[in-house]
Amino acid sequence: MPLKPDSVHIWRTPDGHHYLHWETSDPSSAVAVEPLDAAAEASALPPGSAGRVRVTGLPAARRHFFRLRDSHGTEVVAPARGLGLPGGVNFRDFGGYRAADGRRVRWGYLFRSGNLSRLTEEAQGMFAGLGIDVVCDFRREDEQASDPSRLPAETRRINLAITPGSQGSALYGGRHRLTGAEAMAEAMRDINREFVRSQSDRYAALFGHLLAPGNERFLVHCAAGKDRTGFAAALVLFALGVPRETVLQDYLLTRHYFDPARELARVREKYDMHHLEDDTLLPMLQVDESYLGAALAAIEEDYGSVEAYLEAALGVGPAERAALAARYLEEDG
Repeated sequence: MPLKPDSVHIWRTPDGHHYLHWETSDPSSAVAVEPLDAAAEASALPPGSAGRVRVTGLPAARRHFFRLRDSHGTEVVAPARGLGLPGGVNFRDFGGYRAADGRRVRWGYLFRSGNLSRLTEEAQGMFAGLGIDVVCDFRREDEQASDPSRLPAETRRINLAITPGSQGSALYGGRHRLTGAEAMAEAMRDINREFVRSQSDRYAALFGHLLAPGNERFLVHCAAGKDRTGFAAALVLFALGVPRETVLQDYLLTRHYFDPARELARVREKYDMHHLEDDTLLPMLQVDESYLGAALAAIEEDYGSVEAYLEAALGVGPAERAALAARYLEEDG
């Protein structure tokens, strides 16, 4: 099986180009790529044996699926994970992952994002085309007021404000002396512990909404789409039986879709952090395995396992997990 199905990564950039990346067990194996739903691009593209190809000219108004097939008959069909909405931040689908029972999380039902206040009119049209039923906003009320989301008028919204994990919250309360990058990184680890120890009611409410009828296509977001949202997406994937290694892989994909350096000036101005050097501020805008790891360690210390935490703290026991699986898992292939 030269083409590795779980290595396929597809994303759309805001300018409309699609990039496809994959890995093969045999570097010499050629892989043909074909967009499935665009008449103008119906013919197969030249094989991309180097493991990467760019596709241009696809209509922007809808989402596109691609078929990748190698000469041995291995085939993968998948859409772009990163949607590339103009003005969007870290907007992506967190479906497509394989659960422990062999089924996959359905594409097009679970989305995660950062700030939605800068979506262009084109992006709002693209958003509407995704058919998202409800948007769950983890930002504080002052964040929502200063950067109101630009969404289609009919979009249903849920406010589950979480203070820990907001940009700048590492400075609130004066608990940390942010004298350098490691001090900031430790503040971020502490924030992730707080998700478990002081914000579980917010995440319990998330699952209540996620399980409600009519809320099938769901988006969770905060300011950067990495901390509050990253923990939420991890919990949903864990509840669906996705292995820890894969959950961490999705968490760290923020490195691909979010550029911390581009946010430095904005965050420094917004939170009056002019006294902090770039190297000190950057860990607050990044994701690191140790950040989510701190939350998971707190879960294991307080509850023994993620499964126990889901049931005891969030009300997501066997019946709820079965309901989530029925809604969001499908047979692979």
